Amino acid sequence: MTTTEGLAEFVQDVHVDEFTEDTREELKKRIVDSIGIGVGALGAEPVEAVYRTVQRANGGGDCSLWGRGETASPVGAAMHNTALTRYLDFMDSFLAPGETPHPSDNIGAVIAAAEYVGATGEELLEGVGAAYEVQGELAWNAPVRDRGWDHVTHTVISATCGVAKVLDLDVETTRHAVGIAGTAHNALRVTRTGGINEWKGIASANAARNAVYAALLADDGMEGPTNLFEGQKGWKQVISGEFEVDLDPGCTRVHDVMTKRYVAETYAQSAVEGVIELAEREDLDGDEVELIDLETFAGAKLIIGGGEGDRHDVETKAQADHSLPYMLAAALLDREMGTAQYDPDRITRDDVQYLLRHVTVEEDDAFTERFEAGEMPARVTVELEDGTTHTVEKDAFAGHPTDSMDWEQIEAKFHDIAGSEFDEQLRNEVVEVGRTLDRHDSTDLVALLV
Repeated sequence: MTTTEGLAEFVQDVHVDEFTEDTREELKKRIVDSIGIGVGALGAEPVEAVYRTVQRANGGGDCSLWGRGETASPVGAAMHNTALTRYLDFMDSFLAPGETPHPSDNIGAVIAAAEYVGATGEELLEGVGAAYEVQGELAWNAPVRDRGWDHVTHTVISATCGVAKVLDLDVETTRHAVGIAGTAHNALRVTRTGGINEWKGIASANAARNAVYAALLADDGMEGPTNLFEGQKGWKQVISGEFEVDLDPGCTRVHDVMTKRYVAETYAQSAVEGVIELAEREDLDGDEVELIDLETFAGAKLIIGGGEGDRHDVETKAQADHSLPYMLAAALLDREMGTAQYDPDRITRDDVQYLLRHVTVEEDDAFTERFEAGEMPARVTVELEDGTTHTVEKDAFAGHPTDSMDWEQIEAKFHDIAGSEFDEQLRNEVVEVGRTLDRHDSTDLVALLV
């Protein structure tokens, strides 16, 4: 039976010596990837709003605000730095049939806690590994999306476990921390339905903040509901239904996590890669396109294809990166899907606004079965005004767990996205410390980010 005690005992059992070399490397890649994405988000207005609020409510303290040269409390740093890693929608994702959370949402909280206590690089890897394992197991075994809850409802629990690990909380204190986090901080799915707003990109930062706060409360003696999952009106009755997790102290769930190649919602990756390949292969002219038709799996249709609200009305970045019509139209026209495709002027330009209204998204039952078996299938057909059609079909994309990014690709992505804020020497130093994190202290890494 899944209990707070079971999670707490798992956290105690996690030890870097039990990690395979491949697991260590994947965890390091996730940290470097997340930092690069975070640096690239500096200056985005919703992130700046978070920064102003953290300054006002949590400014001054023991933890660094990345890219600012300023500090805040561990709670404020977790909020700010997670907002950075999440906002661009360029973060990693765990692919489960009924839920697609972003385990990198845990990294800002775990790094803040590690800096707060001066944890070693190995201890930081343990905290990140524990958080990824819990997040993956909850996503696979206890999906909450169809019950009306947002996936950051998982994140507040997984991040609490990762933070508890680096704070070195004992079993009983960790139980209280998880009980507080999982009772008080459950998020509604309305964040990602209907007209998408900017809270979509910040909700996980709020979960990270709450995770750190719950752990600190427990560390200072606050008791929480230790029957969180199985208790009357508890998490299983209200949030998830019955489930069991099978947590591996070797933290192997990280191998089931994908890395995004494109700045686009997780379920759009194969389709975007496909339409760009098609546009380049056939030298397509957007002015001659009559229709873009996408056949995809149920989750993609539901979340970004129109199942939870019309995705043809796109005016903002938050709406654009959760709209398959916009992403396919922009990718065909520009043959790219990066941060430039979300500039306000690009979103509102006539060419993409016209073409996105000529995009159809269809759910294919066979593709849904293939997705649930581990693929991310997509079939894109482009019809031209003269009746000519061109089709491409994808099973996955570069960065999918079946085609995971190597260090060269991770580094290229890091330099590309962080290059606007960090010079080449600094970027190289961050990558080098990240790649050898188990031979450094966590503060060696954080010192480079301020």
